[in-house]
Amino acid sequence: MSIDYKSIGRRIKVARVRLDITQERLAEQVNLSPSHLSNIETGTTKVSLPTLVNLANALHVSVDGLLADSVISSKPVFEKDIQSVLSDCDDYEIRVIADIAAATKKTLRKDAKLKKACNIPG
Repeated sequence: MSIDYKSIGRRIKVARVRLDITQERLAEQVNLSPSHLSNIETGTTKVSLPTLVNLANALHVSVDGLLADSVISSKPVFEKDIQSVLSDCDDYEIRVIADIAAATKKTLRKDAKLKKACNIPG
């Protein structure tokens, strides 16, 4: 199993932006250089476990939330992400998003059956 450092970095950046914190301020809070934090956010530098924990604490998020793209059982994290996306939607937007989600799910399952029937990997 490989760790998706780009996704981890993206989630760190999203959490930082949501809190309206600059890279410089967050870097100072967790005792990193701003350039090192920038490299973590872009996924060009691997983040250590202690640094990941410090970042999660500073950003008020869970470590599993930051690792969601690298963890096999991450459904609760993505459900929370979806809930966050929907939290400020009006009735019309929620209806359209629900229709899109249902259509996407149907297509994914149909494609999965086709792949299995044709012995296509992935």
